[in-house]
Amino acid sequence: MIELSPKDLEQLDSKGISKEKVENQIQTFKEGIPFVTLSQAAVVGNGILRFSEKEQLDLLQYFEDHRGNLDLLKFVPASGAASRMFKAMFNFLDSYDPSKEKLSEYLERTGDTDAKKFTENLSDFPFYDLIMSRIEGKASSKDEEAYLFVKEMLMESGLNYGFYPKGLLPFHKYDTGTATPFEEHLKEAALYAKTKGKANLHFTVSEQHDEMFAKEEALVGPKVSKKTDTKFDISYSNQKPSTDTIAVDMDNKPFKNSDGSILFRPGGHGALIENLNDQDADIIFIKNIDNVVIDKNLETVSNSKKMLAGVLKKVQDKAFAYAKLLEGDVSIEKADEIKAFLEKDLNVRMPNNYDGLSVDEQKSVLKDSIDRPIRICGMVKNEGEPGGGPFWIKDADGNISLQIIESAQIDMDDKEQAAIMQNATHFNPVDLVCGVRNHKGEKFNLLDYVDPKQGFITGKTKEGKELKALELPGLWNGAMAFWNTIFVEVPLVTFNPVKTVNDLLKPTHQA
Repeated sequence: MIELSPKDLEQLDSKGISKEKVENQIQTFKEGIPFVTLSQAAVVGNGILRFSEKEQLDLLQYFEDHRGNLDLLKFVPASGAASRMFKAMFNFLDSYDPSKEKLSEYLERTGDTDAKKFTENLSDFPFYDLIMSRIEGKASSKDEEAYLFVKEMLMESGLNYGFYPKGLLPFHKYDTGTATPFEEHLKEAALYAKTKGKANLHFTVSEQHDEMFAKEEALVGPKVSKKTDTKFDISYSNQKPSTDTIAVDMDNKPFKNSDGSILFRPGGHGALIENLNDQDADIIFIKNIDNVVIDKNLETVSNSKKMLAGVLKKVQDKAFAYAKLLEGDVSIEKADEIKAFLEKDLNVRMPNNYDGLSVDEQKSVLKDSIDRPIRICGMVKNEGEPGGGPFWIKDADGNISLQIIESAQIDMDDKEQAAIMQNATHFNPVDLVCGVRNHKGEKFNLLDYVDPKQGFITGKTKEGKELKALELPGLWNGAMAFWNTIFVEVPLVTFNPVKTVNDLLKPTHQA
């Protein structure tokens, strides 16, 4: 038990965090979070589906045939700040002084490849014209112009892009002007998340950016609406204060700020399972804010999403029919048929003692296995990008399941585990299509399907003191650990994240 003062309890209450939750988190710090045990990498033919062109078209058509009767929603985690995207350029501003040395000398002296790439390709950035118009006549040399360009882009006195949410930066430049990721997501939604002329979108944003998103919606919403003949119903939410996690000192006691209050930190993207749980639809498409494409690739991306939705709808129709049957008496033959469907189509692995169970116990296992949310996850071939990979993992009880696992969850000092990780051929670009309702049309409580043992403990410092922080199981990792899972190979063009500003120079972002 931990000792909490009346002031501490008041703080917990104001955040909507129970004492029990804090105690559980402290227990997690004490016990540590074990590495996951990889059984094998999921590959095409063993955990990842690859469809022929004809099969893809059939699945796409299956979705189109049923689309009119479905509630569709596009869910976009959009709270990412652009500060990380500009890290290298903030560093350049701190380190370079055009009055003291030439840019070429600075680049040679520091080996700053990021600044080199950025300054050599200024005119290819979507915000080039805007910034040049703002710094016109202020620079006495090309080197100073490059410096002022970066300063105007980042500083509070300029465009202040360093403070922006990623979703509201100009990402693409067209003949008609620039487009933000927010606008690009609307265009996408009009293609695959629209029913009866209406598309529903939900963005999770940081509280400090609420107003900025509302302004952008007012600015671009009507324009995209007119162009795509779509009515957009857009909603927003913030990460809940109750999902913040407690920080502890090196003795696993609550870390106190200088004012005596307990230090809580945001729980990471896994906190968004709560925001997702507040949404309800037949099919929910999930995609990160910075993963957008230029217009010419829109159709390919849209068809890929529809194909994944077709996979979901098809498997869900079967699962729902079997779930209904399981409410009554089922023959041994029918139970075997359901078991085969779960194993083959939903990658469910039965407990080791399944064959020794009574008929009623087996039926209970089948019911529990089929009555879960379903996620279809797009997987792209691994070309060296960081990201979670698809693996079969084994839990402490020996149960095998299909999961998206981050490298931080794997014990890289274990040669066998490291070798399995090296065998991964694909990774998850946060491209999910989710079914969150059961066969009766009732929404699952998604919080029941989280594996708390898949969080992360990290070391940090505050005011010179060491502390330990807890990150919740990732939204598409441990937060969906107990969902039924299908991995499907999707084209590489569907994956275009912008992690650094120089990613905007990639051909896939040059319209």
